[in-house]
Amino acid sequence: MSGIYNLPPTHQLSQALQRRTNQLLQSYTDDEVFMYLADTLYKERKRLEDDQTATMEYRKALQTASRAIHRNRGAIISALMNLVNAYTHEIHNHFSPRTYKIAAKVLPNALTRLLTAAQPAQLFGADFDPKSRIIVQGPVDKLQKLSKSHVLVYVPTHLSNLDSPLIGYALAAAELPPVIYGAGLNLFSNPLMSFFMSRLGAYTVDRRKQNRLYKNVLKDYAIEATMRQCHSLFFPGGTRSRSGKIESKLKKGLLGTPIHAWQETIANGKNLEVLFVPCTLSFSLTLEAETLITDSLAEKGKSRFIITDDEFSETKTLANFGRKVLNLDSSVYVRFGDPLDIAGNSVTAQGESIDPTGNTINRREYVTDRHGAVVFDKQRDQVYTEILAQKITASYKKDNIALATHLAAFSAWQLLSEKHPRLDDIQKVALQPQERRIKTTDLVSRIDKIHQQIIRAKSQGRICEELPKDAQAILQSALLRFGSFHRSRCLMIRGEHVEVGSKLALYYGNRLQGYGFTGTEKT
Repeated sequence: MSGIYNLPPTHQLSQALQRRTNQLLQSYTDDEVFMYLADTLYKERKRLEDDQTATMEYRKALQTASRAIHRNRGAIISALMNLVNAYTHEIHNHFSPRTYKIAAKVLPNALTRLLTAAQPAQLFGADFDPKSRIIVQGPVDKLQKLSKSHVLVYVPTHLSNLDSPLIGYALAAAELPPVIYGAGLNLFSNPLMSFFMSRLGAYTVDRRKQNRLYKNVLKDYAIEATMRQCHSLFFPGGTRSRSGKIESKLKKGLLGTPIHAWQETIANGKNLEVLFVPCTLSFSLTLEAETLITDSLAEKGKSRFIITDDEFSETKTLANFGRKVLNLDSSVYVRFGDPLDIAGNSVTAQGESIDPTGNTINRREYVTDRHGAVVFDKQRDQVYTEILAQKITASYKKDNIALATHLAAFSAWQLLSEKHPRLDDIQKVALQPQERRIKTTDLVSRIDKIHQQIIRAKSQGRICEELPKDAQAILQSALLRFGSFHRSRCLMIRGEHVEVGSKLALYYGNRLQGYGFTGTEKT
């Protein structure tokens, strides 16, 4: 299985995606075909009123489609095919196996240089060991073996725009095959990140395009890539976690795409097996934390689905984050979870599915009749996808790594909430600094109690942790990290008190929500 190298040139992919779109349209009435194009034209015209970045070629394709909409079915379909071609050229980047091999060799050092260099020329400089800064964990040997005979779909948590390159580093460090992944168009505004993403498996996703045609082309692109045996990565939560919490709800449509591709290959008589690999990222600090939590606290309905002006978009801020944060030991953890089949079952190192009772099962029987023919059933697949989503989110919680910043912020916010029991989170954020002060001794005591609960939860397989041995050390470690980057402090020592830095404490503390950790339980 050669993975990403199986992707064909853009014109061949365009032809494949046009065939899929045309097949979909064959089931539509004339009115439905008309509305399909009308939806695209209306939403794109409205979007382009505020967007001057669209290429002249794309604008011409829209103008041609505008003229075709008043003609016959054939003309409308032809216009739609032109738009599919335009979308394919935008989505598909030009992968070079030679460039990829070279980049993969230098990625471990280059990624860390990217995050720590003030100038691009420093990327490939002196000796630097990223393994002491970015820690990779999980069943790596098992994944290495499975990757040779299965298509692996990595489904990580999503905290930062740094997630994709960090997982790319983790794959290289673990000697796992490269993946393709969708990267928002806004991410290519950072020249250094754009250089890596465009050459190391990223395909472009413009989330501002909300028309049905574009969404279907993206889905078909993912299906084609899977059927061509490309390992892939996507964030099933959809966007970065605004609140800092671990995702508890996933986008079922995204999860369903590889399942659909798997069924198509079976129907075509091909031998392709698809497995999902949950992946949990844990950061001591998150680059975009202030922007994300501010958006989370925005008035309901007014938070932004796409954030284009966060800290990631500022090259100097990115470099500053890298220098200050990754120079602290063990700042970032990438933890691969146990792989799952399409119905959320665990699998052996040989790729055999194991049901909840421990028996080996043939997962193809989930989607075939007694003669072995695939039965496409949308409702059935929705049930399997829901079960899979639940297993993935359970893996996130189990593999979440509690760090000092999480525990200190969680404990502080808990004490602040007890001090102001009638206030909601937005009201607590608006408190005056002196109203957000808690005794340092109370905070150390609370950290100690919750630390003991975390240790017990770890022994039960409910969470992971990388914490100093005692509460005082945990607080000092958190204060060191909080003081290293953010403009506004999360926790600040004020004599015998600690001032809780409002929304940042909420953001980092949210990482430990959902486990039932409290300050009332006896240690």
